[in-house]
Amino acid sequence: MKGEPLAAIVSVGMTRFGKLPGFSVRELFSLAFKEALERCPELDPKRDIQAIFVGNMAGEGWEHQGHWGPICADWVGLVPRASTRFENACASSGVAFRCAVMAIKSGLIDVALVGGVEKMTHRTTAESTEFLALASDHPFEQWHGLTFPGLYALMAVAHMHKYGTTEEQLGLVAVKAHKYGALNPKAHFQKPVTLEKVLSSRVIAWPLKLYDCCPISDGAACAILTKPEIAKRFTDTPVYVIGTGQGCDYIGLYEREDLTSLKSTKEAARQAYEMAGIEDPIKNLDVIEVHDCFTISEVIAYEDLGLCRKGEGGKMIEEGRTDLHGDIPVNVSGGLKAKGHPVGATGAAQIYELFLQLTGEAERGRQVPDAEVGLAHNLGGSGATCVIHVLRRG
Repeated sequence: MKGEPLAAIVSVGMTRFGKLPGFSVRELFSLAFKEALERCPELDPKRDIQAIFVGNMAGEGWEHQGHWGPICADWVGLVPRASTRFENACASSGVAFRCAVMAIKSGLIDVALVGGVEKMTHRTTAESTEFLALASDHPFEQWHGLTFPGLYALMAVAHMHKYGTTEEQLGLVAVKAHKYGALNPKAHFQKPVTLEKVLSSRVIAWPLKLYDCCPISDGAACAILTKPEIAKRFTDTPVYVIGTGQGCDYIGLYEREDLTSLKSTKEAARQAYEMAGIEDPIKNLDVIEVHDCFTISEVIAYEDLGLCRKGEGGKMIEEGRTDLHGDIPVNVSGGLKAKGHPVGATGAAQIYELFLQLTGEAERGRQVPDAEVGLAHNLGGSGATCVIHVLRRG
């Protein structure tokens, strides 16, 4: 049945995102879990949690450490429960969340801990750029010096050429992100910026400038999932997962037919919309978190998710339709652009934000009024992976 709950979220937790010196991956994961436990006093983790799903992209590079599943289980006191690490680039914890939903829906487990974590800021920018580039094609992109700003700049240029999208429209995505990041106490950046400042910032890979790019961040986020029929044992305000989808695209941009759209997003959205009974995303969704690692990514997401017609994403941001009081609020958390992007944690952080929005707990004037249904859109790399979840207030 369309819209039937697949799983229930009964609690969430998240660290602040940003430069967090003195904290390791395992400590950040523990802090996020601590908040989740404090939100859900009826849950006994040793008794109730049966499996742990951990998203982490490149701990081998940043911390010279792999095998994060059992390490995270150890640091939250859940040995010997099954614990598995998932790696799908920046979509690692979004995919971990999807796999936990499927495990619960299958009946194999009743309660799961899902989380994501990354520690990045203790490395140099050059080192972090190298580790992030592992999510692109090695022989045909990395080897030739293409980094992710360069890859997304190619997508931006293609969109500008094909549809007339402007630098000013891209800049407005950054202005909106920082506006809401300033209202999010856990955001990496908490100061508004003007369009003039965005457009005058230094060029990273034309047309993308400094303020068109998300920061390198540390952080962790998690969620506790259960079977829908037992959710009220743990909370009076569960949030139900009613749709999930995952798709992929060619890892190399050189293989894609069109640089202005992502097959992965379209496929994941098709699956999630069908499962959740979403016929018109503008009418059926109240709040959306999209993967805005670069400003062009948000514009393309508008179009691929069906929020506007192809080529009108720039116009959509220009008209304020994705602002808090617009047609469909997008990234009122500040998004990756201002909230931050500790890559392995991003998918779980989107779930955290939607949980707050759908339970009416968002802080500082960024609460979407009467939000009932939300969507999380999480990309990996330059969009070779996309995972989407549709959530509904209980």
